Amino acid sequence: MAPKIRPVQTSQDMPHATTVVIIGGGIVGLSAALTLAERGIPTVVLEKGRIAAEQSSRNLGWIRKTSRLAADIPLTQASDRLWAGMAERTGCDPGYRETGIMFVAGSEAEMEGHRRWLASAEGLDLGSKLLSAREVDELSPGGQGNWAGGVYTASDGRAEPTLASSAIAEAALRKGAVIVENCAVRCLSTAAGKVSGVVTERGEIACDQVILAGGLWSRRFLGNMGISLPSLPLICYAFRTAPLEGPSEVAVGGPDFSFRKHADGGYIGTHRAAFGSPFVLDHFLLGLRYLDTLKETHRMIRPILGKPFIEDLKLPRRWGPGDISPFERERTTDPRTKEEIPEQALANLRAAWPAFKDTRIVESWGGTMDITPSSMPVISPVASVPGFTIATGFSGHGFGTGPGAGQLAADLATGHAPLVDPSPYAFVPR
Repeated sequence: MAPKIRPVQTSQDMPHATTVVIIGGGIVGLSAALTLAERGIPTVVLEKGRIAAEQSSRNLGWIRKTSRLAADIPLTQASDRLWAGMAERTGCDPGYRETGIMFVAGSEAEMEGHRRWLASAEGLDLGSKLLSAREVDELSPGGQGNWAGGVYTASDGRAEPTLASSAIAEAALRKGAVIVENCAVRCLSTAAGKVSGVVTERGEIACDQVILAGGLWSRRFLGNMGISLPSLPLICYAFRTAPLEGPSEVAVGGPDFSFRKHADGGYIGTHRAAFGSPFVLDHFLLGLRYLDTLKETHRMIRPILGKPFIEDLKLPRRWGPGDISPFERERTTDPRTKEEIPEQALANLRAAWPAFKDTRIVESWGGTMDITPSSMPVISPVASVPGFTIATGFSGHGFGTGPGAGQLAADLATGHAPLVDPSPYAFVPR
């Protein structure tokens, strides 16, 4: 069952022309829209289903720099600053709290991984530090795990995915953006070798720039244009507990569980060593590019065979402006929850922190992430299509990075000075 998003009253009417069209109403696309609207640039967001109905509302709500690739950290730091001002910017509290995130290590080998990450981030002024087992207990008391230690970043935090995108959308609407739900973009229009508009299921909109922030669906949209962007689906299964007096406000990631405080007094958790992998055609087409990742993560993968492969084959990979697109055939990706995985995660959590012993799961869900071979997103103009910018492939990090990623995409699309150096996110066709 998907989490319930705070509803937003979007537009029923689609304009005939604008300056920027954003494809995708997740947190990245909505953040781009808010940035552009604040700059007085006419903008239309087109969402094939409902805003934030996929991974933008189904993630854990973590806003972290810890364990990120060093090249990605400046964008996460910029996003932290944007999150800190989000309540004032939007006029609505999205639940952002700077409570810190701690990863605990169950072995010396895991501890060595934390040391390597900390060394890679040296000089980036994160304030991260390694922890002893005693310090782990001080930050999150009452645990019974025999931890080798951990790593902690006090400036990491959290926000509420079911509130944040709605707050950003409403602020963008107030500042003049147009958001249209249940309106899929089928393809781009071009004239004189550059973008001139988009063709939707309801007709065409003329525009100067297009930003594709389609998450999991971006690869298929680009493939129809003859552009290959590698990404594969991976499902994270999450749960929410009933309210309880938990160990700490600090979010904790363990070897086979994670938890963080929820706004209602319960906790959001997941199994950090069990992810669903729906097997689709792209695994054949792209598999060799993921071998290094698979070597490190294969024990975490739970293959899902059969139905996902067949359903994927039913969706077209090529279509024209007059054809029904795959985005109209599947408005929202809603993976079936594997109830045993959240239950296993809660059992692991109870063993580590007995404060969770008597709690129960009141809600669980799955969210499909788009994973790139490097786990780095692409936020970049497409050189072969002037006027076209992509912001996708966030590999499970898109919520925390969303405000900064959306602003960077808006910067690149309109020639504004970029929020951070965009070169780590450049699109290199292969």
